[in-house]
Amino acid sequence: MKKVGFFRSIHLKFVLIYVLLILIAMQIIGVYFVSKLESQLDRNFKSSLEERINLLAYSIEQEMKKQRDDTTPKIEEDIRTVLQDVKMEDISEVRVINSKSMVLGTSNPYNQARMVGKRTTSLLIKRALAVGSPSDKIELDRNTRHRMRIMVAPIKTNNQEIIGAIYLEASMENLYNQMKQINGIFMTGTILALVVTAVLGVLLAQTITRPMSDMRKQALEMARGNFSRKVNIYGDDEIGQLALSFNNLTKKLQEAQATTEGERRKLSSVLSHMTDGVIATDRKGRVILINEPALGMLNVSRETVLQNPIVEVLDIGETHTFDSLISEQESLILDFSTENKPLILRASNSIIQKETGFINGLITVLHDITELEKIDQERREFVANVSHELRTPLTTMRSYLEALADGAWKDDDIAPKFLDVTQTETERMIRLVNDLLQLSKMDAKDYRFYKTSVDFIGFFNRIIDRFELSKSQKVIFVRDLPNQEVFVSLDEDKITQVLDNIISNAMKYSPEGGTITFAVHIEDAAKQVLVSISDEGVGIPKADVSKVFDRFYRVDKARTRMLGGTGLGLAIAKEMINAHNGDIWASSQEGKGTKIFFTLPITQDEQEDEWS
Repeated sequence: MKKVGFFRSIHLKFVLIYVLLILIAMQIIGVYFVSKLESQLDRNFKSSLEERINLLAYSIEQEMKKQRDDTTPKIEEDIRTVLQDVKMEDISEVRVINSKSMVLGTSNPYNQARMVGKRTTSLLIKRALAVGSPSDKIELDRNTRHRMRIMVAPIKTNNQEIIGAIYLEASMENLYNQMKQINGIFMTGTILALVVTAVLGVLLAQTITRPMSDMRKQALEMARGNFSRKVNIYGDDEIGQLALSFNNLTKKLQEAQATTEGERRKLSSVLSHMTDGVIATDRKGRVILINEPALGMLNVSRETVLQNPIVEVLDIGETHTFDSLISEQESLILDFSTENKPLILRASNSIIQKETGFINGLITVLHDITELEKIDQERREFVANVSHELRTPLTTMRSYLEALADGAWKDDDIAPKFLDVTQTETERMIRLVNDLLQLSKMDAKDYRFYKTSVDFIGFFNRIIDRFELSKSQKVIFVRDLPNQEVFVSLDEDKITQVLDNIISNAMKYSPEGGTITFAVHIEDAAKQVLVSISDEGVGIPKADVSKVFDRFYRVDKARTRMLGGTGLGLAIAKEMINAHNGDIWASSQEGKGTKIFFTLPITQDEQEDEWS
């Protein structure tokens, strides 16, 4: 997770909000305080001026009511004397006007000649003389640009007769200078308060953000899978309770993860040790889980399969959709066979569904049924072959018996031939049934062998002698056998049957004057004997060599039936040699002959005694 920058952190935001709240509060208080203070100072200033005007109006009234003659000073001089006593720092000028709007005097010596004795045009003065009520206004001085308060008050006698007016100009700069000083003091106090507030805000923010930062680090550790770390608890307040709850949550998550991990390992172990392949999808049909057997069956890698649609993974996109797999839920037979390896799979589908009925996905189990299909195919072929092999002699026998029943038995020349054919076909069926019974017993795995330690060289020579004495065709037997005893643990009857089948086939397919070679080679390293019987017959095509040990397999079916073969001799030989822990195989060259090999293990104890 990316680290939060300082300017984006909640720590800075908290301090800023705290400082702004204090600043806004101070500004509201300051605006209210300054406005009230300004109003109060203005009222005080105005009251002071009104008191001075009232005192001055009383003095001027006395001077204006005084009886004058030639010996007394003029009223202008007396008023000037009175105005000279008007001393106030803020008052810039005071004028006295009679009832006829004539200026009788001014406190400004520079305006004496220019204004005294002249009529004033001020509307405030005319209104005061006319109405008899005081008035005032504030305006800017044209020269100094200072704010000036102008006040006009009428001069009245006791009987409320208006005899004149007083015009007063007072500068308000001292008042506003005081306000500036007060604002400066207030601003300084605000700055000091903000600094203290910022420091306190930082300390307060730390008490909140430190546990939150600790919980953030804990959350990062939990995301990495580390549940051992704990959040420090700094108090019993709400944040402390939150930290305690966070620690409890960590503990619960640790327990839940341990349980989930245990279940996951169990599931992984089950999936890994399953012989069947398992594929799981999400609700959109994309593969989210696949085990190793499934990867091996499909011959794909996990990276190329995950998040791909299951219909593409199973290569059934042309015939099925994910919705059809969910709705049908039927087993599918999939053929993944190649030229080198057959592979038939059965895919069984099961949906993953919640209690509410919502479908979360699909589970497909792949079962390798190649062997089952092979066995089933072999079973069908076996039944077909047995049926064919039995039907052929039965049909022949039926035909000849019907002919005999129709009167052929009376013909001395035909009847013996027909009976001879019937007997031959009967013996052929008996051999076929006996071979089938023998194979059936060996397939049942309860077929008993009576093994004894036998000198194989002497045993092999006796069997060859028997065939050599009874052979009716002119073939040559050649023996390439070691002149020593080799002891092998075997069932003489079963190995005799094996050798009889192999030698009989060699004699059947050998041409007149051909050679049959019998050889035994002792393999000391492998502790076994290698037996080979070769002929100079027609041979076997290369494509058929590996199939001669299959049941009912014939290279030339017509010739084999003509010679009385059942097609089971080499299959029985293979089962018996394998039961003796040996191996059997063939090599052949078409037109030049066939060579059958088989091995048998040497009996160690007997052989060591012989060698000693």
